[in-house]
Amino acid sequence: MHVLTWVLREHGIRTVHPEWADLRGLKHPPRLLPQRIAKVLELYQSSELLFVHRDAEGEPPAVRRGEILDAVTQAAGALGTQPPAVCVVPVRMQEAWFLMDEAAIRTAADNPRGRQPLDLPARHQIEQLPNPKHVLHELLKEASGYRGRRRSSFRATARVHRVAELTVTFEPLRSLTAFVRLEQDVQRVIAEMGLTTP
Repeated sequence: MHVLTWVLREHGIRTVHPEWADLRGLKHPPRLLPQRIAKVLELYQSSELLFVHRDAEGEPPAVRRGEILDAVTQAAGALGTQPPAVCVVPVRMQEAWFLMDEAAIRTAADNPRGRQPLDLPARHQIEQLPNPKHVLHELLKEASGYRGRRRSSFRATARVHRVAELTVTFEPLRSLTAFVRLEQDVQRVIAEMGLTTP
């Protein structure tokens, strides 16, 4: 959500009230994507813009985008309503988008002044990493400065959200194809909605 809010603000949408549609707390959460989107549209009826995230994870991003757009159309047909939708499809996993800000990683690991070297991947390699989630978790563990038992008990998964929250700018992501596509889609939707950018 921090990435998406940043993109919207970059394109002139100053007032953003993001809500993450977490359906896991429902008694019978829907499993299929069209049903999940339909439930989101039912529960968040005042939403003006829908972002649907799916990691590509080995599939061509175009395939995932097609799945999302088909699911949105099915869900909208069932409910008779369809807010604009933007596909969010990182090439592998969303964690790849949080591998560029060393200061954010160190701070999220509760060791902002740490001196141990962090082997962040080069920008041009990020979308080719087979498991960016693992890379980010290992970077967080290394940044913590812990060794031995403390390192093995360090909960890196709980820190990923903090990395996104602490990242000052996502501008470096503009070198990634998936992010460029996301930003283009946001610009198109903003124009279609008639929202002006300064």
